[in-house]
Amino acid sequence: MAVSQDFIDTLTDALRPLGHITVRKMFGGAALYCDGQVFALIADDVLHLKVDAETRPAFEAEECGPFTYATKDGVHELGGYHRAPDRLLDDDDDLRRWVHDAVAVGRRAAQSNPVARVKTTKVKARKR
Repeated sequence: MAVSQDFIDTLTDALRPLGHITVRKMFGGAALYCDGQVFALIADDVLHLKVDAETRPAFEAEECGPFTYATKDGVHELGGYHRAPDRLLDDDDDLRRWVHDAVAVGRRAAQSNPVARVKTTKVKARKR
């Protein structure tokens, strides 16, 4: 998996009207965030948007399947992200509509499954 800076720049420029877009590179690809909410993955310069039961039918209608990746144990599927239709890269308004929906998916998921709080333990200071 790889991602080019040109592809990232193209996407972040087009998506700027939606909010504060940030990118976190990982595992040769990248994750895209809008106002701190992850909404997409990029691998091999292909955009994959976050989906749920509400938005998945639109991806299926466009024949855009789930994100897959190869490991030494075979191909794995990450069903929470589906490939964005290629045509979106030619129409910023349409791209923003699909991304808006993907951001909403992330927000719904965060509300229904909040991150567990980490229990901290106080550490005694050492005597010197």
